Amino acid sequence: MTDTSRVAGEITGLSAADLAEKIGNREVSSVEVTQAHLDRIAEIDDQLGAFLHISGAEALVAAKAADDAIAAGEAPSPLAGVPIALKDVFTTVDAPTTCGSKILEGWVPPYDAAVTERLRAAGIPILGKTNMDEFAMGSSTENSAYQVTRNPWNTDKIPGGSGGGSAAALASYQAPLAIGTDTGGSIRQPAAVTATVGVKPTYGTVSRYGLVACASSLDQGGPCGRTVLDTALLHAVIAGHDKRDSTSIDAPVPDVVAAAEFGAQQDLSGVRIGVVTELQGEGYQAGVLDSFRAALQVLTDRGAEVVEVSCPHFTYALGAYYLILPSEVSSNLARFDAMRYGLRVGDDGTHSAEEVMALTRDQGFGPEVKRRIMIGTYALSSGYYDAYYGQAQKVRTLIARDFADAFEKVDVLVSPTTPTTAFDLGEKVDDPLAMYLFDLCTLPVNLAGIGAMSVPSGLSADDGMPVGLQIMAPALADDRLYRVGAAYEAARGPVG
Repeated sequence: MTDTSRVAGEITGLSAADLAEKIGNREVSSVEVTQAHLDRIAEIDDQLGAFLHISGAEALVAAKAADDAIAAGEAPSPLAGVPIALKDVFTTVDAPTTCGSKILEGWVPPYDAAVTERLRAAGIPILGKTNMDEFAMGSSTENSAYQVTRNPWNTDKIPGGSGGGSAAALASYQAPLAIGTDTGGSIRQPAAVTATVGVKPTYGTVSRYGLVACASSLDQGGPCGRTVLDTALLHAVIAGHDKRDSTSIDAPVPDVVAAAEFGAQQDLSGVRIGVVTELQGEGYQAGVLDSFRAALQVLTDRGAEVVEVSCPHFTYALGAYYLILPSEVSSNLARFDAMRYGLRVGDDGTHSAEEVMALTRDQGFGPEVKRRIMIGTYALSSGYYDAYYGQAQKVRTLIARDFADAFEKVDVLVSPTTPTTAFDLGEKVDDPLAMYLFDLCTLPVNLAGIGAMSVPSGLSADDGMPVGLQIMAPALADDRLYRVGAAYEAARGPVG
């Protein structure tokens, strides 16, 4: 690991669970923990670019409130006092929400997102807002309008995307916890290439209220951490029904914390694990496949029954996804019209409203966002809707059926999280298809709406960079992710 990702100080090297215990026992204060992480950010983030905005004063006020509550015996949650990094796609009343786009530069929302509310209610100080691909469109965090984020393991490499800022903050010990969003892999893929843990919960189990939309039927907020237990503790805080989100599921949240604790202590006897045939083989880096095979052996040694499972329609996931997502992007981003909020270009009295709108969108959106808006608008246009968008939705149904059939035979499915390790900065910026292929393993999960986790599975022998193991579970069975992930993590041991 590079110097920029080494632990600087005893506090920042601890897990969130350990920090929570020490804060709860009053061995250390939340103010001390929060300040230690703010100092770490000040020390190294100019080299990594993980944060777009630092909320130092606000975080310390929240930390003091958490300390006071704990001292009074009224800790608001098991994570009270443990600070967090928040992806800049969730609205915050006390900090800008830009979504990595110039079109929202400086915008401070009038309301908090549901996830933001739950973090505040749990007594979790928010350190700041993390960098991301513009409107969550990208796989490398190079599409941000503000800065490029670098991978702490090798600063010449990408940290994944769109949530590379959150993953880089975790991997460099700038934050013990982070929040991301996952539309096609934007939590799991950065986790894989930075040796962190990321979970895409079942669609509808974490509220999307205040999550600025990319593709509404695919977007899902989720927890990120450095261990499976840390991620489970955060999952328990942010999940749950919200009547303000029409897609929110009114169902009990599985006890993911108990599942993680059980998995770390018990073997996997009686657990059937399916290896997805279509998510390995040609086009996958040798070191990634070697790491994946080693992970399967660890799972087998832990007592699991590992079998091959075919999901034949996964081969069409990439094409279907890149019709459905742009179509929803075209619809969602129509609201950025220079009339209501955000950037306004050409409003000098010499241009019509239509001209102001066109000038603003031209200057406010980056190339990848424009590309997806145009693809989506075309796919939804008269005469092409059935041929493109309609057909893609049929493929989506077939992929969901593949998962349903597979879960009749096994408890969870596994695959590599990404086909390769992190690539060089700038390597794929001008090749959109190559960039899209980096999400090949993660896309089917979003199309089906199920839950999935990426957990570190070691370093590739090819280049010494992190590799991730993806675990997939049926809808509303996210606890299975944590049981299997924690069991694997305990048996695998430290990475790097």
